[in-house]
Amino acid sequence: MNPYLTLGVAACLAILILLAGTAVLLRKRQNRRAGSIRDLLDLADRLELDLKTCRSGLQQAHAVMSLNPDLPAASEKDARHAVDAGLRALLQQRLWIRDRSPAATQHELDETAGSMREARDRLQPLLKALAQAQTELNSAMREQIRRDSDH
Repeated sequence: MNPYLTLGVAACLAILILLAGTAVLLRKRQNRRAGSIRDLLDLADRLELDLKTCRSGLQQAHAVMSLNPDLPAASEKDARHAVDAGLRALLQQRLWIRDRSPAATQHELDETAGSMREARDRLQPLLKALAQAQTELNSAMREQIRRDSDH
């Protein structure tokens, strides 16, 4: 067999293997990016739900506290502003995802997801504390109603 032909076939095989490997790497990269963008959208949805849960819990707590003048008045306005600021920041994140994520680097996608996870992590203890406070407030209100009905 002709050595040049053998060399040519080997070179073609090497190029085909290189092209196939490149295609596999590109597909993995595209899949990772698509997964990262899906994760960002999922994180945004969960963070929005957390913020709306917080807003609802605060509204309930303030409604109960307004029924009893003996309870300390909390700053409903400040709490509402804080939640609204969180929702505005989340809207900015959603706009970034929509407008910038297709061209963003994987590092930028990862950083954005990390930032959203950190925000959720900071919010979780507050949501738990709010739920606990709501439970205690409801219990105190029931006790007050019981005492009022006994008199």
